[in-house]
Amino acid sequence: MNRARSSTPAVSTPRRLRVLAAFPFVLTLVGYLTVLAVWGDRIPDTLATHFSGGGGDRADGFTGRTAFTVVSVALLVGFGTGWTALVRRTALWGAWATAGFTGTLLVLLVRDNLDAVDPARVVSPLTNLAVAAAVAALSALAGWALTRLVPAGEEAGSPTGEPDAPRLTLGASEVAGWTRATTSRPLTLLAVLALVAVPVGLVLAPWPGALLALLGLVVGVPGLALARVRVTVDRRGVTVRPSFVSRPRVRVPLDGVTGASVRELDTATVLADYGGWGYRVRAGRTGVVLHSGEALVVRRDNGREFAVTVPDAHTAAALLNTLAERHGKV
Repeated sequence: MNRARSSTPAVSTPRRLRVLAAFPFVLTLVGYLTVLAVWGDRIPDTLATHFSGGGGDRADGFTGRTAFTVVSVALLVGFGTGWTALVRRTALWGAWATAGFTGTLLVLLVRDNLDAVDPARVVSPLTNLAVAAAVAALSALAGWALTRLVPAGEEAGSPTGEPDAPRLTLGASEVAGWTRATTSRPLTLLAVLALVAVPVGLVLAPWPGALLALLGLVVGVPGLALARVRVTVDRRGVTVRPSFVSRPRVRVPLDGVTGASVRELDTATVLADYGGWGYRVRAGRTGVVLHSGEALVVRRDNGREFAVTVPDAHTAAALLNTLAERHGKV
């Protein structure tokens, strides 16, 4: 058996860049929580949180104080986590602008609600957007200035060069196959919780209960099917299917394979290159990405790539290259 490690580097984000991307959100969150604490006794139990009308300042949506606090904090944390995971040196200013704009709007919204007896009478002038945009612009300039703290050479770019093409030694008359299962525990948990919501929804009131049950089925069934998949490499090519049923499945026929390699996928690379976890379709690539770690990457004759995260991907790539070579494709 011949094994070779892939020489294709994963996209790497230096720690310093991640810190600089996270910092404005940490600063904004601390400032926002401080504002909530200082104004705590002036914030009403119900806040006006959505506005419309001719001037865009008539309150028509309302949220309880606790729910508003949880959602607004989660919004800042979510934006901060996303930017920290996906940031690139040339886009650091975007993280700072997002933090400045979001934090300013939240603070102004709380200010507009201070001491309100009737939330329906709260107004939020359109000038709030102009103020938030101005803060975002100043924040973007600060982020752009801080870019110089991360030299361009510190950030690895997209993978370059041809990846290694490992081979598995087989005799002329030998036949071989390879199969492994791979599991996503978070997706399994999500699917189980969604399916649990189905009977719960059925015992609730008709309309919201039916909606909850339907949502549970829509999320739970495909989620459970994708939570544990089996990857097989044989004379037919690469097949990925749920472990407990034969359909649905994804197959890359052997006559469409021009090569295979192994790539190490970390969380940042998964989010940047595939847009998240699960079955992903992106420009130039598709994939079944259930977790970080080794991924079998198949190059197709149409120029696209197919990737699947699976243990022992090196053996799978070596066998696939050998079989494709026999088929005259490598």
